[in-house]
Amino acid sequence: MTITSELHITAVAALPTRHGNFKIESFRFRDMTEPHLALSMGLDENKIPVVRIHSECITGDVFGSLRCDCGDQLQDAIRQIGKAGTGLVIYLRQEGRGIGIEKKLQAYALQERGLDTVDANLALGLPIDSRSYDSAVTFLTYLKIRRCVLLTNNPDKVAALRDHNISVTRAPLIGSNHATCRDYLATKRIKLGHDC
Repeated sequence: MTITSELHITAVAALPTRHGNFKIESFRFRDMTEPHLALSMGLDENKIPVVRIHSECITGDVFGSLRCDCGDQLQDAIRQIGKAGTGLVIYLRQEGRGIGIEKKLQAYALQERGLDTVDANLALGLPIDSRSYDSAVTFLTYLKIRRCVLLTNNPDKVAALRDHNISVTRAPLIGSNHATCRDYLATKRIKLGHDC
């Protein structure tokens, strides 16, 4: 089903979870090859939804990696939306801040030699962060969401929504405090300006 010339909803289904009953949708933006996903519950124009824009992290989201806080943040976001009864997770297919899983694993290997997550990307000749939030903004606009509580520690996500006249109240997410994750979180805070 085409919504705009850029946004195509490709599938919709119910998804019961331990945090409540959600609707899951796959959508494509522009000419992307892999679909993004949206997990929503109780959207109502009279309620301010809780929103998480989450970039894919196979190692954290699927395998429970303790190198990052991604999996913890995703599960906490789904839990908070279930508790609020209204909101959505937009799951963007931009693994490893946009570099893909293979390059991300190569960056992991460099981190094991002492580089941090930023310097590892640069050593591979890659951008520090090549993610875009255009597809998330387009999806929120399609849903007519003009204000939200955004679950994030990333100032770039807040700016992306505000730049498109979506009113944002930021709510930080508390991720892992596991010892293997501390340097990663410190790098995000010091070099990328995240509130973690």
